[in-house]
Amino acid sequence: MKILSIQSAVAYGHVGNSAAVFPLQRIGVEVLPVYTVNFSNHTGYGAWRGPLIAPEDVREVIAGIEERGAFPGIDAVLSGYQGGEGIADVIVDTVARVKEANPGAIYACDPVMGNAKSGCFVAPAIPDLLRDKVVPVADVITPNQFELGYLTGTSPLDLDSTLASIDLARAMGPATVLVTSVERPDRPEGTIEMLAADEHGAWLVTTPQLPFKANGSGDVTAALFTAHYRSTGSAADALARTASSVFGLLEQTLASGERELQLVESQEHYANPRMEFTTRRVR
Repeated sequence: MKILSIQSAVAYGHVGNSAAVFPLQRIGVEVLPVYTVNFSNHTGYGAWRGPLIAPEDVREVIAGIEERGAFPGIDAVLSGYQGGEGIADVIVDTVARVKEANPGAIYACDPVMGNAKSGCFVAPAIPDLLRDKVVPVADVITPNQFELGYLTGTSPLDLDSTLASIDLARAMGPATVLVTSVERPDRPEGTIEMLAADEHGAWLVTTPQLPFKANGSGDVTAALFTAHYRSTGSAADALARTASSVFGLLEQTLASGERELQLVESQEHYANPRMEFTTRRVR
């Protein structure tokens, strides 16, 4: 499998492509990473160095990949943090060109905007660009619960309202929706959930909620879910594998006492997930 991944990159720590590429490689996926920013570290530190990559430069890198004849072999395009406003047009054009070369390719969009605790942390124009231009051409989207609400103009909270918001998101274009960081009021205490839905149904997985937030875990989640879903065609299987891998990564990171994801140290969790969490069909 080959994935063209258009995301941010950092030198220190693991977010964007710097979080997504290695787990994908560890499960046997060939990744073609294209960067939208090249920062020293993620912006959660409050200070960082390095450039946003101009949309024309991102387009040039992708054009060079196309000129090497790679597009017919690409199975999925993955996008995450977009940086500048013009990246949306580059992504949409790239998806069209890849699908022209390989009609079996899919596009998975992680609509990175923010979260319930921090609010939006991207440029002001990005959320509307994602909602109006990018998400409608996606086959798979992987928002957190906060981002799902923004995309659909709703306030998903309990299971029924989250499923209703997923239906609205699917009506926008994507056939498959993975919702991360689901915190419904009636979930078991001390847990957090992910919910995946496609035309075949909807499935929920529950894991312990660890007492910390690790930047980049959503990027790993989107990457692994995309690869497993493209490989198996099963949202339930992709959800179970992804939940197991990401929980193992987070558990090992917490035990290390480090702020940044222990991405390399946790590699066995991607290659051989423990599959300790079962999915429950909820529709």
